[in-house]
Parts: sequence; C-alpha cells; structure tokens
Amino acid sequence: MYIDVVDLRTFYSDALGTIARRLISERLKRHWPSLDSSQCVLGIGYATPYLNGLAPNGERVLAFMPAAQGVVHWPLDSPNRTALVEEGCLPLPDACVDRVLVVHSLEMVDNPGEQLREIWRVLTPAGRLIAVVPNRAGIWARSESTPFGYGRPFGRSQLAALLRHTSFAPVAWSEVLAFPPFRFRPILRSGVSWERAGRLLWPTFSGVLVVEASKHVHDPAVAPVRRRRIRGVFQPAPASPA
Repeated sequence: MYIDVVDLRTFYSDALGTIARRLISERLKRHWPSLDSSQCVLGIGYATPYLNGLAPNGERVLAFMPAAQGVVHWPLDSPNRTALVEEGCLPLPDACVDRVLVVHSLEMVDNPGEQLREIWRVLTPAGRLIAVVPNRAGIWARSESTPFGYGRPFGRSQLAALLRHTSFAPVAWSEVLAFPPFRFRPILRSGVSWERAGRLLWPTFSGVLVVEASKHVHDPAVAPVRRRRIRGVFQPAPASPA
C-alpha cells in the first residue's frame, strides 16, 4: 500500500523529514560520491528529495512515481522530469539506465521481486542500484508518524536474499536514522548528535537500511521479464461495429 504523494511531500517539508533527508543524503553521497553528467539516473518511488543532491547538474535524470502513490512536478523551477508509471512495467527500453535509486517503493509494492526484475531490465550491464528501505529491527518501522513506518520492512538478510534472487549482488551497506522518530524539539535540535551516537552504539537498530547492488548479467536462474503492452491514456478504444 503506497502513501499518497501529498503526505510524502508534507513529511519532507517538516523538521523531522528535513533531518531524515539530510542524513540519508549524506549516506547516498558516500555510495555515489560523483556521478558523471552523461550517466542516466532514475529515481523510483518518491526519490526526488534525494536526486537533487546526487545529480544536481544531471540532464539525464528522471523520476518515476507509481500510479498508486501519485505524481508531482519536479524540479519545481525546471521542465518536468517526473512520470506516473506502473512499477512492474517501466516505459523504458532495455539497458538504458546507469543508476537507479529506489525510495519509498520496494517496501510498498505487492511484488518486490517483479519490481527488481524490471529495474534489472532497464539497467546497463555495469549499472548500479541503491535501495532505501525501512529496517525491520528499527524503531522507525514501528511508528506511523513517518513514511518509513508503512509497508513491509526488511531485515538485512531478507533484502540480500531478495536481491540475489533477482540477479543483483549487494556490494555495500549503510544504516541510517539511528535517532528516534520523535518530533520533540530537544530531539530535533540534537538529531545529528543522536545519529552519531546511534551509529556507534546501536547501528543494528537504525531506522533505515541502504544497500547498493550491482547487476548480474547472463544469470540463467532469472526468468525473462514478460513485457506488457502499454496503451496511451488518451488513446480511444476502437468503435464497436454498427
């Protein structure tokens, strides 16, 4: 079950969401410190709060938002780069994307394996995926006051098994949001300090898992993806015979 895009946008505009975005963005930059402007970067789910920091000057940056979530215009001051899609049927040719960032999607979709296989299809052979998901052991997954408290949280071993089953190889892990998801002013003021302490003392219970994975090519265990025919929304149905 997806969260409405309006609620996601509201979360990232308040104090707690601002801190969460900052801390997760810092981790993403450690995984992908510099992206070539010629690379095609795709965000899936609600990844727009993080795409600006990852590829601020990228002309080939897209954001796909699932139909069940809704879509908003992004970037605000530029021509729109977002599209409303079905998560299991991306409107892209094979092997055309260099980097894919998945946020607020993998835990929401009914069939995460189908979504990952479709991502596998559109990634180039040297492509990389980063998935940001709620940590099953973390307190954020137990609180509905943030978007990370919805959907299906993952443990590290569960997520690693899912990636391998869909022909991805995990290459790097991070834990983020080690501070509690409370909107008490003292915690919000010291959120960064809480985060530093949490990473040292209780990293296993951090709120979010970040995994970077590479694409396995020529894996006979992966069944070919069945492509569905997409018909334009405004394409009229053929008239019935008189």
